[in-house]
Amino acid sequence: MMMKTFVNKRKDLTAQELTDLMSFCQLLPGASSTQTITLIGYKRGGFALSVITFIIWITPACLIMGGLSFLVHYFDRKALHTDIFKFLQPMAVGFLVYATWSAYKVSVNNTITRVIMIVAAVAVYVFFKTPWVFPGILIGAGIVTNFNNKRIPQKEIPRKKIKWTNLWVFAFVFILAGFLSETARKQNWEHKRSFNLFENFYRFGSLVFGGGQVLVPMMYEQFVIREKTQYMTGEELLTGAGFVQATPGPVFSMASYAGGMAMRNEGKGMQALGVVIGAVAIFLPSALLVLFFYPVWHNMKKYAVVYRSLEGINAATVGLMLASAVYVARDISILELNTISYVNLIVIFFTTVLLTVTRIPPPIIALVCLLLGWVF
Repeated sequence: MMMKTFVNKRKDLTAQELTDLMSFCQLLPGASSTQTITLIGYKRGGFALSVITFIIWITPACLIMGGLSFLVHYFDRKALHTDIFKFLQPMAVGFLVYATWSAYKVSVNNTITRVIMIVAAVAVYVFFKTPWVFPGILIGAGIVTNFNNKRIPQKEIPRKKIKWTNLWVFAFVFILAGFLSETARKQNWEHKRSFNLFENFYRFGSLVFGGGQVLVPMMYEQFVIREKTQYMTGEELLTGAGFVQATPGPVFSMASYAGGMAMRNEGKGMQALGVVIGAVAIFLPSALLVLFFYPVWHNMKKYAVVYRSLEGINAATVGLMLASAVYVARDISILELNTISYVNLIVIFFTTVLLTVTRIPPPIIALVCLLLGWVF
């Protein structure tokens, strides 16, 4: 969608620039789509516009998901027809296939990049649940393409001073959140859960590589399985995981839902606070890290070694996207010989085709998938 909106329609940046931003954000923990959007704002208008872009991007989804936590708590869950969302998963695969194809046309154009793409795709598929596989493959791909130094010669350029403020703030908040959470638990503070939640979500946002698909199982282990923090049932968590697929915006906005559900028994005011804590704590690391590293990254791109690395990183990113599409498709019914399987395949195919050859807005495609879920 970013390719279609910011490159093809708005002309805010070139396809290569967007691919470079996406590759860079894949190296960082946190919400990659949010980081990419933030950097687009940064490139267009500096720090102030990046902050505005960041807030505008995450707010609608967080409000919707936070509101869902109130609905699930105050209304009978059985009245919520969660099956209506079942065809949003094949739709998401179609979106990912489209994005993969768009990136492939830009980044994979010779033998070494094709090899890197295939190796990355296989490795990510096999080790998908290992968070460190994503940065590891990207770094490895960048090293491989540096074995050939003839294509891009080095140019002499002046060094640029690095500003460390954001990184120090990130580290300080990480340590402070852990300290306050542990202190609140040991001393049994009245509202200790709010401190615990901030630490949980800030830690998720700081350590999760690979996007929202990795975030959901981490939340499941933290809030459903772990005895000391069983804030919701598996059914309740998965209701949010299903709904966020139908919500425009980042998948990380599910933290607003989880935060609200965790605080639901402490009153409406505290539940609203839980929604805010989830949104702020999950996205704050992404913003701090991307705004620190990008100026450094932008300066480093002037070096030939970085340009050579980008060739491999971009190809590996295509492999990551391809593997993710296959992995997600594996978890939905596409191989069984029944009506649902055929419909899923049709949804994937037509979503990809519509995004490729038409200008139909994505919300319209999502609405059609919701109607399919209601009918079937």
